[in-house]
Amino acid sequence: MKSEKKQAKKKTSRRRSILGKDKRRKHRHWQVTVFYQDGEKFARVYIDRAKAMRFAERQKKSPVVRATRVRQVN
Repeated sequence: MKSEKKQAKKKTSRRRSILGKDKRRKHRHWQVTVFYQDGEKFARVYIDRAKAMRFAERQKKSPVVRATRVRQVN
């Protein structure tokens, strides 16, 4: 009986990024990577996620941009 109760209480742990645990940081860094049709890449780093998202959306409107990616880097 006891082993059954222990198995039922186990929780599935969420995978958490190392970046989320750093308490010293006052802000995060967001990298926007722009991929062009000719294979070129361009990247820019922002401190504000909203600004990074706006930049990515603005770049997507261009006909020469194939894709954009926003990711937290630090």
